[in-house]
Amino acid sequence: MTDLAAPTPADSRARRNVVVLVLAQAILGAQMPMIFTIGGLAGQSLASNVCFATLPISLIVIGSMVTATPISAFMQRYGRRAGFFVGALGGALGGFIGAYALYLQSFPLFLLGSFLTGIYMSAQGFYRFAAADTASDDFRPKAISYVMAGGLASAVIGPQLVKLTADAYVIPFLGTYATVIAVNLLGALLFLFLDIPRPPVPAADAPKGRSRRELIATPRIAVAVICAMVSYALMNLVMTSTPLAVVGCGFDKNNAADVVTAHVLAMFVPSFFTGHLIARFGVERIMGLGLVILAVAGGVGLAGVALENFFVALVLLGLGWNFGFIGATTMLAAAHAPEERGKMQGLNDLIVFGGVSVASLASGGLMNCSGGTPQAGWTAVNMAMVPFLVLAGGALLWLMLRPRPEAA
Repeated sequence: MTDLAAPTPADSRARRNVVVLVLAQAILGAQMPMIFTIGGLAGQSLASNVCFATLPISLIVIGSMVTATPISAFMQRYGRRAGFFVGALGGALGGFIGAYALYLQSFPLFLLGSFLTGIYMSAQGFYRFAAADTASDDFRPKAISYVMAGGLASAVIGPQLVKLTADAYVIPFLGTYATVIAVNLLGALLFLFLDIPRPPVPAADAPKGRSRRELIATPRIAVAVICAMVSYALMNLVMTSTPLAVVGCGFDKNNAADVVTAHVLAMFVPSFFTGHLIARFGVERIMGLGLVILAVAGGVGLAGVALENFFVALVLLGLGWNFGFIGATTMLAAAHAPEERGKMQGLNDLIVFGGVSVASLASGGLMNCSGGTPQAGWTAVNMAMVPFLVLAGGALLWLMLRPRPEAA
């Protein structure tokens, strides 16, 4: 058993990579809470129909979903570093087009910029897998957790940058999108220090692993993907509509930014110990706990629309996402072979972000077009969590009760 005080040579490299990826998560990752804080509000100001206010957020997620498999294949061929550079370039282009669209007051162009931002979001999703690439079995869950914990800094940096830049120009939010461009161009320099070997070109007779159909039919992989999708989709469903709900219920943009800050902190603070909890109690129990906490978050959201309710519900939402999503990522990383990595990780993100895109599309409609008041919309958003929680909880319970195959 490897001890943290005496890491293996492989883990020495893994730890250096984790430092780079943590910094990338903190700096480059700051653009996501920035955009999720203002995207719906900017969309509401540009869209001719308020039901489409969160469509820019949906386009980010759809962009991420569409590019997940190509970026995974690109990384499999050219390496993680090249893939992460492509992601940062997509983020910079998305920020530039978003800023230009705000200047022109063009909603269609704003949607195009949002779609390109999805390229960055897709690449960011592979940070956690990159952390696992050079890690030993013992260090892998901790490496994933540490990289996810880099989001702790982004949770503070992103919303605070929104406060500083949202009204920096006459055109609202233009300064925020200009800042997104700078974050991508400067943050991309971090990847020059990443030390993950490029995957070797497979020989003609090298094992190709299971097909995508065989992979997704594997019980542990199927349940991991379902729980990852549900955890991420529910987090996105509620978080996307939160700024609209907070402002709609009489609070201001700074209150909305503070709620998002608390939420993103809750998403990433637990990452310092989630890996240890998984190692001690088992990945299934931690995933189950995450789903329970998500359910409690929905209950708090249904209990009222005071500012305290928003804070508590969003903190619980972040905590539940952390346990559910990191647990699912850990389960998935241990359930496929190295030669299956590219196809499995791309397939996973395609399915996960497919679910997230549906949730984000539904978020604006539920919030703005189901009852006529922000309070009624917020209730509809939280009620929509129920069927997804039943799906993930049922799948996880089935896996836990299923007889385990004999160890080889």
